[in-house]
Amino acid sequence: MSSPAQSIRWGAASVSTLYGGLLYVVGVHPEQQLKYAFAYVPTLLGYLVLVFDKWAWRWRGIHRLTGHPRLDGTWRVTLRPSPESHIPAGGNRGPIRAYLAIEQSYWTLHATLRTAESTSRSSNATIEKRDGSGVTELRFLYENIPQVAHQHRSPVHTGACRISLAGRTPRSVTGRYYTDRFTAGDMELDLISRSTEHSTFTQAGALDTSNN
Repeated sequence: MSSPAQSIRWGAASVSTLYGGLLYVVGVHPEQQLKYAFAYVPTLLGYLVLVFDKWAWRWRGIHRLTGHPRLDGTWRVTLRPSPESHIPAGGNRGPIRAYLAIEQSYWTLHATLRTAESTSRSSNATIEKRDGSGVTELRFLYENIPQVAHQHRSPVHTGACRISLAGRTPRSVTGRYYTDRFTAGDMELDLISRSTEHSTFTQAGALDTSNN
């Protein structure tokens, strides 16, 4: 996954490393005096932020304190288009099988959904509570790019998803999707692996023919 947030995170780590290296080169060594050790605090904090964002927030004790939902992994998805959806002739009216790979750090989340005919990639993903309801939702926009062979009836389009979450480590969730092709429907998701490797998709089983 490559994103502006990821670039900023690794940029901060690089700056922290450079800052610490420069201090050492100019003779500010932490082992000399305690006051010199404090000069390395920004470097240490930079690395701690990186470790927390990438890994530490998932550790049991820290995860319990933050309460941040963990969604990373590969999910088996069933899409059920609503009867009012404007599905073109020859399109699949459901249910539609898909697989969703979620790559997640504490501050970033990226989702890739694959069906037999297309791939969707997320943008602007957020995890937040709905005002006054106490319900936590994953929300993201996405762009769907069908395979060339299917674009005559299924052009590139954009959409949005809203997925309801319960607990810190949900394994089954439900949601809704909407597209600018005037289609919408329900989503049912079940976690099948914490891995997001491409091989996980092939191991999960053959994808059903889909046009959503």
